[in-house]
Formats: sequence, C-alpha cells, structure tokens
Amino acid sequence: MAASVLGCEHYMRSCLLRAPCCSKLYVCRLCHDAKENHQMDRFKVKEVKCSICNRDQKAQQTCEGCRIKFGEYYCDICHLFDKDKKQYHCEQCGICRIGPKEMYFHCVKCNLCLASDLRGNHKCVENVSRQNCPVCMEDIHTSRIGAQVLPCGHLLHKTCFKEMSKTGAYRCPLCMHSAWDMTTCWEELDKEISQTPMPTEYQNSTVKVCPLRRKRRAEALA
Repeated sequence: MAASVLGCEHYMRSCLLRAPCCSKLYVCRLCHDAKENHQMDRFKVKEVKCSICNRDQKAQQTCEGCRIKFGEYYCDICHLFDKDKKQYHCEQCGICRIGPKEMYFHCVKCNLCLASDLRGNHKCVENVSRQNCPVCMEDIHTSRIGAQVLPCGHLLHKTCFKEMSKTGAYRCPLCMHSAWDMTTCWEELDKEISQTPMPTEYQNSTVKVCPLRRKRRAEALA
C-alpha cells in the first residue's frame, strides 16, 4: 500500500518514532530535540507506532497491521522515513544524503559528500564538515540545510552564505579569503581609481608612518 501523507514540518511519514532515550513518541528526532532537554539517537530507534492503525511494532518500512508504507524512502540504519527525494545512505558520512547518488561523490579527505562537478575541482580541508558553520555556529555535517563550499575549502550553510552576501561581506569568516571570484570587482575599482587623478597639491607627497605607537601597544600587551 502506498504511503499516507502525514508527518511533520521536517518529514512526510506515517509513523511515530519511540525515542530510545525517554520512550516518548515523536514524528522525528528534530521534533523530539525541540521539545526535550536531550537529543534522540536516530541509530538506536527500535520501535515505531503506525499513525494510521496505532499499532506498535519494530522499525520497518511497512506496517504489520494495515500494510501502509511509513515512507516512500526508508533507511534501516538511520531509521529515516520520508517521501522519495532520491535519498541514499553514505557509509563514509554515516548518514543519509539527498541525491541522486550518481550526482555526488564522497571526498575522503574532506569526509563529506560533494557535488560531482567538484571532483578534482575543490580545495580539500580535512574533516571540514565536522566544524560548525562559522556564521550560525550550528552543525553542518548532519544539517538538513545544504552546504556552500567556498574557494578556500571551508563550508557555510547555503542559507547563511546567502544572508552573509546580502550584507556585502565577501570573505570567508574563518580564513578571510575571498568567498567568490572578485576579479571583476577589483578591475572596476582599478578603473575608478585610474579615472580619479590625485589633486595637484597632493601629487608626489609622502607620509612617514611612525611605528612607535604600534611598538608601545605591543609592549603594553606583553
């Protein structure tokens, strides 16, 4: 029998998960974590309850009672039930990813699944997704929000990158390298400078920069 359209704001599914930590029923781990003062371990889920016939049973894709499918997609490792989004389970990442699988590859050094067009075309940073997003400080590796890969190799949530761009920020928050190709911008600035000649009274003028203040500051901090 086809899956019934139920679920929560996070997933479409026809069952409730029994949390292995507190035995309470929730549609998903995210709903659980938002209400409780602890987190649900998705890998330890053993039981579910059918949202159609209310039958308690082991975690599986099809209800033992009414034969409804709890989800078009089901992973028996992550215990993820959802509508079909071309998901696949990545053994190296240890979790499910949204595919299609053939459009992604797992970079061993970055320890993350990346779009195929980045194969051999990105800067590797070891275990980069295990760092939190430097904008919101939330997890990237298990986040349902996609990651933006910067030229420097660091990651941001796509939503955080979009909001950061709106502010005019163009540098990686971690290493301060440009977050995208700035060539056109620099060319425009050079053009503007070349079209703005130095006033006659300031031409050939020089200024001596005294390092004394910096030296005093360094001594004060020592």
